[in-house]
Amino acid sequence: MALTGLGVQFAATLGYTHDILATAWIILRFFTILTNLAVMWIFLGLTIGEAHTERTVGGITLAIMLVGVVYALLLNGLLTLSGGALLADTLLHKVTPVLVPLWWLIFAHKGLLRKGDPLIWAIFPALYLPYALVRGHLDGISAYPFINVAKLGWLQVGVNCIAIAIGFVAAGYALVAIDRLMGRKGE
Repeated sequence: MALTGLGVQFAATLGYTHDILATAWIILRFFTILTNLAVMWIFLGLTIGEAHTERTVGGITLAIMLVGVVYALLLNGLLTLSGGALLADTLLHKVTPVLVPLWWLIFAHKGLLRKGDPLIWAIFPALYLPYALVRGHLDGISAYPFINVAKLGWLQVGVNCIAIAIGFVAAGYALVAIDRLMGRKGE
């Protein structure tokens, strides 16, 4: 689903820009795209027998859940989309963020996540934030309205980011708790 969504998004954006590099530059602005790329890479690896640690799979599961939750709470309905853009939006923001956690619940080995993993997993979105802020400043286009410093100011963007970070880490600890609980049942 991630691969299909990324392909459809690329094609839809390319239809607008008519330039491959401009298309790549535009779509790589978004956490959604970067996270779906990571999902695609990890699950493609799992499909061909490449080993990924349960901690890596747990981290990408949490990141794609963040995509779905932030979309549902903060972004859904902000744009009117149609055609390929609507299909990509659905696959990248709704379908993949549901399928990956379901896969994790059913197929991932349990009992291997550690107490400190949520803080390690938080590095990915924490590194994304300065990237997105610099891109927004340089391009004059913010990736997301809740980190738009030009419209909201630094204080509100900081509050928004802290709230999202707290939710992310809390969800990470919930994932670890579920992992431990399910790991014990499997023993």
